[in-house]
Amino acid sequence: MAVKKKNIKKKNKKKNNKTHKKLIKAITQTVTLSAILCLTAYAVYTVARFVIKPSDALIIERGVISETERVEGYIIRDEIVVNTQGTETELIEVKSEGEKVAKGEEIFRHKTVNEESINEQIENLNNQIQEAMEGKTNLLNSDVKALDTQIDKILTNIMNENDIQTIVENKKDIANYMEKKAKIAGELSPANSYINTLIEQKTALENQLSSESNYEIAPISGMVSYRVDGLEDKLTPAKLDELTTEYLEGLNLKTGQIISKNVSKGKVINSFECYIVVSRDKNAQNEITEGDRINLRISTDKTVKATVQSVKTEGETQLIVFKITQGVEDLIKYRKISIDIVWWEKEGLKVPHSSIIYENGLSYVVRTRAGIKSKILVKIIKENDNYSIIGNYSTEELKELGFSVEEIRQMRKINIYDEILVNPDIKDVSN
Repeated sequence: MAVKKKNIKKKNKKKNNKTHKKLIKAITQTVTLSAILCLTAYAVYTVARFVIKPSDALIIERGVISETERVEGYIIRDEIVVNTQGTETELIEVKSEGEKVAKGEEIFRHKTVNEESINEQIENLNNQIQEAMEGKTNLLNSDVKALDTQIDKILTNIMNENDIQTIVENKKDIANYMEKKAKIAGELSPANSYINTLIEQKTALENQLSSESNYEIAPISGMVSYRVDGLEDKLTPAKLDELTTEYLEGLNLKTGQIISKNVSKGKVINSFECYIVVSRDKNAQNEITEGDRINLRISTDKTVKATVQSVKTEGETQLIVFKITQGVEDLIKYRKISIDIVWWEKEGLKVPHSSIIYENGLSYVVRTRAGIKSKILVKIIKENDNYSIIGNYSTEELKELGFSVEEIRQMRKINIYDEILVNPDIKDVSN
């Protein structure tokens, strides 16, 4: 009987131990889960607080803000297509795309029947002349040395050059210097020397090519272009009064599309002025009238001055003609572009709106310096949707705002390169 009671007691003890362990495990799991939930909640709160209202710092720098209106513009130019031969024969450029020419200058020529064969012979002669000159190590003529110096200088400069027209011009210069050098080498050699014979053969072929070619000349002074699209006699200043929004949209031109080069025709463009025609809502916020002087941003980094040539109302739409005399060369590749009408621009200390706090009709920023945060009164000089140009009030302005002489004396001023807070928390900020 005693043994039986002892066994029962042992069983009860084991049962109690198991229950106790389960209880401890449950409590541990609950505490752990609670801790995880708390940490997760804190992390979410911290991230959310940072995302929703971060309190970063920025350095105040000078910048520019503006108010602009994006519109699409059609480019109207005074340009003359050149192809007096009326042929589809492939052209050979004499003047490069965008190069300025005077009236009567040769701009391109039509390819001859024997063009490829003659050019191949000229190239072979150039190689032979070069090989023959490499054996002339005793050329001490001062003119030769000067030519070598010029060639080396061009080769050094051309390595970092990206402009195609400049590269083409440099290539022509090198070819001319090499030809002059070859002629000098021939003159320093005995009469009827090998080099002289090669030069004479090359000259004869070049004269043949020139005599058999039909050259086209510039009918006016301006810029040469080979981007002929068939709209030269339609989008012209002479027809500005006839243009309508419906007509321009009916051309189905793609904004920003580059005009392809024509293989048989060129043209000369008036490089002094062109026109940009835009269509906009007549009830737009900013009013435009004839004679206004307005800035147009025709690319991300170029702003030009424009004069409003005319304003024509078409129902609820305005057709506006801008005349520009700057940046004409930047537009020769296009017929339709996106431009920004710049209503105003202001330069100064530029800060985001999120760094400004407002109290009692006044504006403040929170400057941080050596860990100390200071609330500083600032003047909003100009603002757009995202940024403000700020400055300091003058003493007279502060008096007009109702500040005492002592308050003005103790006021801190904002300066360039000061560090301020974005989305500042104004708690514990000293005045």
